[in-house]
Amino acid sequence: MRALFLIYQWCVAAPILLVLTILTAIASTLGGLFDKDWWGYYPPLLWSRCWCFLLGVRVKVHGRDNIDARTQYVFVANHQGAFDIFALSGYLGHRFKWMMRKGLTNIPFVGTACRTVGYILVDPRNIKSTKEHAEAALGRGQSLVIFPEGRRTDDGSLGQFKAGAFHLAAEFNRPIVPITIDGAYRVMPRDTYNITPGTINITIHEPIVPTGNGHDYDTLSERCREAIASALPHNGSHDNEA
Repeated sequence: MRALFLIYQWCVAAPILLVLTILTAIASTLGGLFDKDWWGYYPPLLWSRCWCFLLGVRVKVHGRDNIDARTQYVFVANHQGAFDIFALSGYLGHRFKWMMRKGLTNIPFVGTACRTVGYILVDPRNIKSTKEHAEAALGRGQSLVIFPEGRRTDDGSLGQFKAGAFHLAAEFNRPIVPITIDGAYRVMPRDTYNITPGTINITIHEPIVPTGNGHDYDTLSERCREAIASALPHNGSHDNEA
């Protein structure tokens, strides 16, 4: 069965998804010239769901009642693998902009689309510009998503969080929502492009509301990390209901 699935992945699903990726990127680039927020959310949502459907990946979301569609948040999630992107884009159910490494915009077609629709490009050499673009997105009613580990995990474990993500998140003065992603590493680890069909669980934790008296960034980072870790397998199991 494994061999048959890999033949299907590379000979059937991959060509379809390549074409869909290019078409989605072109549509978002052109549409983003007129409305970057709509075109930066809905085409990637459909694109992400196509990836999951065609490759046998199911996504379950837990704790959706912890967030309000009318509120802007800074979502802070662990980074298990490439399918984190598809899981959050397709199933979080809340309009947001990615905060992403500037180098990712070098990807053909996709990079141009990311720039056009206003994803926040994190440039360590120009944090001021990064913050200004993020605040502008929040001002338009968009939330933000940050991976504070900075990169995908090598072995499935939860890595250390970078302080810079929390300096930015706290300064935006929006509720910070930890998100646990579990299952994306099993679907596609960092060291392979072969997919293993399975289920990705997204757990949305209760928001952490900033105070008006400044922030202890280490404490904020630790609170988010503890919340994310609490929904990973070694700390408990997920509800199996859809």
